[in-house]
Amino acid sequence: MQKTDFSRSKEFDNHKLVLPIEDKETGLRGFIAIHNDTLGLPAVGGTRMFPYDSKEQALDDVLRLSRAMTYKCAIAKVPHGGAKGVIIGDPKKDKTKQLLQVYAKKVKDLAGKFCTGEDVGISQDDVIEMLATSDYFIGKPQFAADPSPYASLSTFYSMQTAMEVILNTTSLKGLRVAIKGVGKTGSELARLLHEQGVILYVADIDQEALERVQQEIPGVTVVDSNTIHTLDIDVYAPCALGGEFSFENANQVRAKIICGTANNQLADKKVGDWFFDHHVTYIPDYVVNSGGLIDVVDELEKDGYKQERVLKRIRAVQDTVAEILMISARQHRSPHRVADEIAESYFLPPKHFQPKRFSLFPRTRV
Repeated sequence: MQKTDFSRSKEFDNHKLVLPIEDKETGLRGFIAIHNDTLGLPAVGGTRMFPYDSKEQALDDVLRLSRAMTYKCAIAKVPHGGAKGVIIGDPKKDKTKQLLQVYAKKVKDLAGKFCTGEDVGISQDDVIEMLATSDYFIGKPQFAADPSPYASLSTFYSMQTAMEVILNTTSLKGLRVAIKGVGKTGSELARLLHEQGVILYVADIDQEALERVQQEIPGVTVVDSNTIHTLDIDVYAPCALGGEFSFENANQVRAKIICGTANNQLADKKVGDWFFDHHVTYIPDYVVNSGGLIDVVDELEKDGYKQERVLKRIRAVQDTVAEILMISARQHRSPHRVADEIAESYFLPPKHFQPKRFSLFPRTRV
């Protein structure tokens, strides 16, 4: 695919860098994209390995995901731009040591413009393997390690805050939550909610993942992954892949709150407006799951990784969610629009940013 094709993607948003990566010997194919680095270098974002149907589909995904990382970095108040890497292939069949080494070399060639780590299809063992070739990988075992539990923790805090604001309750006991996708983040979220006495419904296309959750968490109810979003519940937590909500299925959601770890849950931004108009509170996913980012980028701090600082910053996500919901209610605007504008106020030049009737958060780091 030629460079001139990048801007034709519907997901292109003045990305600073879009780099095709290819190696015929190992079968490596994919892209690295840096969306924006106004907040600082390196730009950060995980690497995803997925069996995309085409290069065009992979390009759309890396552009969409890298853009979301810019917003996530801004809303989390970390001094990094947003980026992402995608590798085309089935991680269970196509991932080899040689392929990972070549990909790590591509990351190294960017000379610190891009730092990456785990995402769908890339494990911590893979990060360890690639660290032998390049230093520009975060989520190291002895420091931040697996970011999944931290993404689950920030989601749990976000859900607590949303329940307090929307449902007017400080206790989660007896509330009904449905989790779609019980991989690393979904299963940890289920554990945190179970400890609070939440009634849990879970679904996943992976039978082994379901069996693990049933063994670890007594009393969970397994439901069909095709219909879990239609349950009459308090909170729906999408924790699988993106594109969960479209105009075709939005009216099937009966939950009062949507709050999950999956990235890019809205197939169209206007779906979030539809939810707001129909009294379903969608908490923006890049706010909710920012704990994983907060964890891994702490390795880039000058004084090194500090878990105490990470946990403090993740707790602050509660305040962010509360402020977004307060502004949303006051202005009668959907939470995801409010969150986007807050994020944009950090990384867009003043002449491009036109705030809509609200006061921004103080521009200080936690």
